Amino acid sequence: MEIASSFSISANTVEALKEAYAVLEAKIGGPPTWMTVHGTYHHSAEMITTTLQDLAPGVPFQGGSSCLGIMTEAGFHSQEGVGLGVLGIRDPEGTYGVGSSELTVNSRESGREAITKALQNAWNNTPPNLVWITCAPGDEEGILAGIEDGLAGANIPIIGGSSADNAVEGKWYQITNGQVLHNGVVVTAMYPSKPIRYAFDSSYTPTTHTGIITKASGRTVYEIDHRPAADVYNQWTNGGIADYLEGGNILSPTTLYPLGRVAMWTRGVTLYQLSHPEAVLENRALSLFTKAEVGEEIVLMESTAQDLVYRIDRVTSKALAGIPAPDKQIAGALVIYCAGCMLAVTDRMQEVAKQFYEALAGQPFLGLFTFGEQGRALLGENSHANLMMSIIVFEK
Repeated sequence: MEIASSFSISANTVEALKEAYAVLEAKIGGPPTWMTVHGTYHHSAEMITTTLQDLAPGVPFQGGSSCLGIMTEAGFHSQEGVGLGVLGIRDPEGTYGVGSSELTVNSRESGREAITKALQNAWNNTPPNLVWITCAPGDEEGILAGIEDGLAGANIPIIGGSSADNAVEGKWYQITNGQVLHNGVVVTAMYPSKPIRYAFDSSYTPTTHTGIITKASGRTVYEIDHRPAADVYNQWTNGGIADYLEGGNILSPTTLYPLGRVAMWTRGVTLYQLSHPEAVLENRALSLFTKAEVGEEIVLMESTAQDLVYRIDRVTSKALAGIPAPDKQIAGALVIYCAGCMLAVTDRMQEVAKQFYEALAGQPFLGLFTFGEQGRALLGENSHANLMMSIIVFEK
């Protein structure tokens, strides 16, 4: 198995893709078996798909938009908010089937349809080792449930991220061979010839502030402990959203203080699933980027800019556990790093890329910045969350 990443910061989509693909092919010694392609929203999704049909005919690929840029082992790549990256796997003994679906009112059905097509295109009747997902933000929980339906109960990790633009304007996209979606889901059923490792975690820790959701619907929390949710959150954060209590977007002031729910306990450690408060609504309700359920216990989480840069080992160490010599045993990796975290430390993203580079012993990787993260904690369940990191490590 050979893996390589490449990138371009050219604003011209065709030039950027030709540049990146030429480098990729040179690194792995020929056309890849499968690849994933991600660029900022400025790049034409239509031009990416048509250009790839010419450059790599017959090669299955998946991709989507990433916020502000991408990162690889060579660093963070963004020129005035424009960047494009490619990761290719040359694995003649492996199989990679891609499937897609437009999202309908029934996101669960769309997720099931996408994975069904992916399995058909893989020409494999057995469960895949892993599913790589790129989807539009909105109902990731329903999409995940549908993919699991299509896997017929097989216990398969589903890892990836929600497409992003640069300012939450709905300009994101998802792509695959000959198809461009703006409200869809694309998945790859992966059957690599070598083992895969994965992890899902964050750079946040719990505070002492906890409460019970007492009124909620979908992604809106109306009350915590029978009080308006925004009032409770504002109290917990010592006035962190005091200027927004009558309404407004609060993504920026809440980035370092999301809400957490216990995802699982493992080896004496509590793992949290994070929800990023998006806005204060009428009657001081809070809208989130994840669903919320009445009766759930939530805790205020916290982090710092320093932690967002230097606590990356929380996810990489889990994925690399048991690998004594990463430089000799790792072929490459796919990395998801939340766009909200990235926007909080944009001026330090070269440091973030360096942290992944060092953890992966200089091996190739492609990192995306997403508006929602899907992953699976070890021994846990597939889930959708915010302000998280996911990683897939491919062994040699």
